[in-house]
Amino acid sequence: MIRGLVILAVAVCSAAAQAPKTGDINFYGLRKLAPDKILRTLELKSGDPLPPSKGDLEDRLELMPGVAAARVEAVCCEGPNAILFIGIEERGSPHFDTRQAPAGTASLPEDIMAAYREYMGAVARAAQLGNAAEDLTAGESRIADPAARRFEEQFAGLAADRIEVLRDVLRNGAEPEERAVAAAVIGYAPKKDQVIKDLQFAMQDAEPAVRANAVRAMMAIAVLAQKRPDLGLRIEPTWMVEMLNSIVLGDRQQAALALVTLTEQRNAATLELIRARALPALVEMARWKTLGYALPAFLLVGRAGGVPEQELLDQWKQGDRETAIEKATAPAPKARRGK
Repeated sequence: MIRGLVILAVAVCSAAAQAPKTGDINFYGLRKLAPDKILRTLELKSGDPLPPSKGDLEDRLELMPGVAAARVEAVCCEGPNAILFIGIEERGSPHFDTRQAPAGTASLPEDIMAAYREYMGAVARAAQLGNAAEDLTAGESRIADPAARRFEEQFAGLAADRIEVLRDVLRNGAEPEERAVAAAVIGYAPKKDQVIKDLQFAMQDAEPAVRANAVRAMMAIAVLAQKRPDLGLRIEPTWMVEMLNSIVLGDRQQAALALVTLTEQRNAATLELIRARALPALVEMARWKTLGYALPAFLLVGRAGGVPEQELLDQWKQGDRETAIEKATAPAPKARRGK
């Protein structure tokens, strides 16, 4: 489903301009390799026509010494230009593990699949009309568009009545699209504490779209948890932090957005986990040329470095990203020995 959205985004760029150009080029996963070397290998620079074959680019990158895997994604659009993200997993670098895809026979009923497909169409139309703002305060998405919101209300009933079916599909469904729909719909269950483990499980799915929907659902629950601490909703950040090292752009984007919500109150344990497991990944994301994609990572870097929130926002407005990055990456002061 995410792959389809990327293809659609590039198609939209193509419709807007017959020969879309390469705009910003953002990198992630680089530890030893330099961006310039990658661009020379690809014979690519900003302003060039958008390469026609993502597979060819990935194949060329994976022939480079020290590269274990590569991923190239184009996202629409800055004017006539597509934004290009080049992800590299170097040998010996952090790796985000997913479980093997299930091979069972569990399947979603057709009425759930049909409702979700219609919902996605309603969301797309709402986005075109500028009416796709979301309210997450109830622990689930409530979109501004009335047509799309009616489907979300339907999902709440489906999640309540068929929660065991949704769980079974997440664990034993062979069809990736059905697991992705199950991850989205189960987040509408009325008792959020009962589905947190299901969503954590889905975050380790082999299919990126399943992981994306699971993280989005968990982010909404995190919003509710902050609004209603009396509910006692506990969300472990482990898999979201690990996803920041993924070679899949969507994993990094969704995890960063969710962790911004989880760290609004500067939870010390979560920030320490980020520092220990994903700070280099966040630093390179915070330096991305495309500001809208860089902001969530910048906020997480600043919070991990202990920068006060208003100071952090002021630095962003001033175009100063390096001060927060330097503070977050500075060596910890050595403890003094007692006499």
